[in-house]
Amino acid sequence: MIGPRDDVALMAGYHSPQVDVAVRLNTNESPEPPPEAWLAELADLAVTVDWHRYPDRAATELREALAALHAVRADQVFVANGSNEVLQTLLLTYGGAGRTAAVWEPTYALHGHIARVTGTRVVEGERGPDFAVDLDEVRRVFAEAAPSVAFLCSPNNPTGVVDDETTVRAVLELAEAGDALLVVDEAYGQFAPWSALDLVQDGRPLVVVRTFSKTWAMAAARLGYCVGPAEVVAELDKVVLPYHLDAFKQAAGVSALRFRPEMERRVASLVEERGRLVTRLAELAVDVWPSGANFVLFRPRAQRGGEVWQALLDRSVLVRNCSSWPRLDGCLRVTIGTPDEDDAFLDALEEILR
Repeated sequence: MIGPRDDVALMAGYHSPQVDVAVRLNTNESPEPPPEAWLAELADLAVTVDWHRYPDRAATELREALAALHAVRADQVFVANGSNEVLQTLLLTYGGAGRTAAVWEPTYALHGHIARVTGTRVVEGERGPDFAVDLDEVRRVFAEAAPSVAFLCSPNNPTGVVDDETTVRAVLELAEAGDALLVVDEAYGQFAPWSALDLVQDGRPLVVVRTFSKTWAMAAARLGYCVGPAEVVAELDKVVLPYHLDAFKQAAGVSALRFRPEMERRVASLVEERGRLVTRLAELAVDVWPSGANFVLFRPRAQRGGEVWQALLDRSVLVRNCSSWPRLDGCLRVTIGTPDEDDAFLDALEEILR
């Protein structure tokens, strides 16, 4: 039997442990389900779908609703099965053999992983000591590697760092000068104080990626999108598989957007809870990094991160072990949960560290 491509055979793949625990705080999901009114509306929508017909290939209604949400045009919106399919389509379109994608570590692992799957060469720069973007390092990577696609993640996963507008504008200028596409991944954008969406316009090589998984509490739906220049979106539509977004998912997305106030209240509540959790962590023997997302990165000072991760799991609390990620030896990442879930995590962690 023929084997996979040589480069695919060498890949480790992307994995996040899924185990049965009482408190699951490892994948940055919303700790609360969507509004009950949305669930009821979704049940009604299910019977209105023409299940024997293919879905609207252009996802017209969903694109128009997202365009209204962000005050852009519908031809500047691309929708897909989760933000990861958005990233894949971007790399199939603007990456590939003979092209390079740039990332600055530590950052979201799938930027580099999906690039490699699409046959795109990956060049890795480094973030600064505080995990913020180092513009000198960005300039070095652009000068030496001439990437076709450059990725920023803000708030950055797994560190939680938010790139300020001055930084994003500076990287965008480098992308424009180097004939590259800048992709700003804002999967956690609603938790941050500003958004690069305000910088998107036709003729400017900037795409901002968003998802319904986190703030819209729809991780199970796998629905994501990006906002970018119309000319970029038109190219993405050429590459993505036909009828890739099913009719029920499109209807679910349109319906969810009618519950924006509930989403914003959920975000505000999580931001407040994040502050409480960070305050408690600061009282323990761990180093904590500031976060603009719905998770917090921390490192135990006197114990190995992997041992603390296992001890938490033994107490039925699951967080993300980031020790294998670049420059994150001993680091763990905890998702902001409900107050009860966070208290269970904090009590367990305090016991372990003691």
